[in-house]
Amino acid sequence: MAKQSAGLLPYRIRDGVLEVLICHPGGPLWARRDAGAWSIVKGGYAVDEDPWAAAQREFREEVGLDPPQGAVVPLAPVRQRAGKVVSAFAVRGDLDVTDAVSNEFEMEWPPRSGRQKSFPEIDRVEWCSVAVARTRLIAAQVAFLDELESAVEGAGR
Repeated sequence: MAKQSAGLLPYRIRDGVLEVLICHPGGPLWARRDAGAWSIVKGGYAVDEDPWAAAQREFREEVGLDPPQGAVVPLAPVRQRAGKVVSAFAVRGDLDVTDAVSNEFEMEWPPRSGRQKSFPEIDRVEWCSVAVARTRLIAAQVAFLDELESAVEGAGR
């Protein structure tokens, strides 16, 4: 069975512009990558775990803030290039992410050095327009933006 992740896609409307909150992965392997490297805030969950609960837990762990409490819009799951299936939930709300702090992971760095080093799972979290998010997100996750735009337009913003 494919690995599963669940995540949140917070959104807001500022001066008539739909904005989303996305994150950049931490660690040395992602340090110089920007376009196509960003993601929604997400993480893995067990088969018997509720994806909505997992998405909220992962948001708290990776951003260090409580998720927005607005209306939830379940988005259709996407399959990323490596096979991982990502379920997402759009949530309207505005968060100040100035003090966002991610949990950390350890990896051997530099490679083959035998030394373990800690890195934040997320090194940046930013609000950006959907147009900017389209250039930053992992290709498969762009479908979340399409669905969100349709949902927001259908609700009359």
